[in-house]
Amino acid sequence: MTDSPVRPVRMAYLLSQYPAVNHVFMLREVRSLRNLGLEIRVASIRQPDRDATAMTVAEREEAQTTYYVKGSDLFRVAATHIRTLISRPVSYCRGVLCALKTGPGGLFYFAEAVVLGQWMRTNRLTHLHTHFVSSVGWIVARTFPITLSVTFHGPAEFEDPAGNRLAEKVRASLFTCAISRYGAGQLMYACPFADWPKIEVTFLGVDPDEFPPRPFRLDPLPFQIVTVGRLAPVKGQHLLLAAMEILVKEGRQVRLRLAGDGPDRPDLEQDARARGLSGHVSFEGNVNQDRLREIYRESDALVLASFAEGLPVVLMEAMAMEIPCVSPWVNGIPEIIAHETDGLLVPPGDASELACAIGRLMSDPALRRSLGERARRKVLEKFNLRRNTEHLAEVFRRRL
Repeated sequence: MTDSPVRPVRMAYLLSQYPAVNHVFMLREVRSLRNLGLEIRVASIRQPDRDATAMTVAEREEAQTTYYVKGSDLFRVAATHIRTLISRPVSYCRGVLCALKTGPGGLFYFAEAVVLGQWMRTNRLTHLHTHFVSSVGWIVARTFPITLSVTFHGPAEFEDPAGNRLAEKVRASLFTCAISRYGAGQLMYACPFADWPKIEVTFLGVDPDEFPPRPFRLDPLPFQIVTVGRLAPVKGQHLLLAAMEILVKEGRQVRLRLAGDGPDRPDLEQDARARGLSGHVSFEGNVNQDRLREIYRESDALVLASFAEGLPVVLMEAMAMEIPCVSPWVNGIPEIIAHETDGLLVPPGDASELACAIGRLMSDPALRRSLGERARRKVLEKFNLRRNTEHLAEVFRRRL
């Protein structure tokens, strides 16, 4: 008697925008899960954030096979809703009530959820996994006979657990994932004890082969700093400019490159000019992974000044390349950087402490080298993409 074959795990992944330069970790996760034998069909609410000519090869491949919810014309959306209302009137009304709980934009979420749910039914997909606190995914699970799981990143999702309906979304999920111990604790705080067994910790990771050690520069002039992330208030880049002003006034030869874009860019550019930093700061804009790796190779340190973070993948990338990192001790960051061991942690909101930590790295090449080498070892041990994706795949197989 032979064992019956194990059915492969099939599911839909719902992402808000895919591919997106700020969420490259999602692309890595999807492709790694497929390499491990899981069948993943991706649905994205919005079209990619860039033209295909600015994408990497992998991003172009993903864009060609992704289903875009907002790509449907109004006639098709209306027909989909009518068909769903006729075939599932009770569930349709339940979905409307669920959507109204999400706030003023709830009916727009509902319109998208019905389109997504019908796409899943057409493709015989019965499980939906989402990243971040997705209202659309929650509504789909209330409207169609599917199961739901969610990866929570934080910290924004945890700032207003009641407003985000966090407890209700966890209750509606088959299981939930947190990318850090900090995130798991926040979910426990927001949810009843009965739902705690649904919480899994699934760390993100990077491929250390894609981010090999960059050449070490013993006495760089100027000292090259990179910061990577959206130009937005939560990232605290004005603090980093204040730290740069302190260093320049001390006579340091230092240069800062900001990789990323966002609503704060005009104010940051004005702030840099007002501080007399125009010759010391460059705004690189959004860059794809190929270009970002080039910038990393030319960098002597990576610095974050954020007021809040989940578990930044940019730290993992830089650490894999043996780039010493300076970061505030907020949220999940101490889970990746051990102060004075594989990076430097500073108090949040303190430009002088930030400048002091950068100055230490500039003055002490032995410290830069040792922090960088131990940082790569940390990534190999704890934030290896292959190993962490294997754990996530095991969670899917066990839970589904």
